[in-house]
Amino acid sequence: MAKVTFNEDRCKGCGLCVDACPKKIVTMAKDRINAKGFHPATVIEMDKCIGCAFCATMCPDVVIEVER
Repeated sequence: MAKVTFNEDRCKGCGLCVDACPKKIVTMAKDRINAKGFHPATVIEMDKCIGCAFCATMCPDVVIEVER
């Protein structure tokens, strides 16, 4: 199973990773705000992640790391 981690304090909430995820499991965390004042990206249902790394590839700030 793949594991996705986010450096949430560096996330600017652009949402490109949300659009890139083929499984639609990346979402913006509406329940918290990071150090920059944005809702950071997070993964719901990590067990559905296929490890494609599309989210990490799309991230302009290199916030996302995917381990396969």
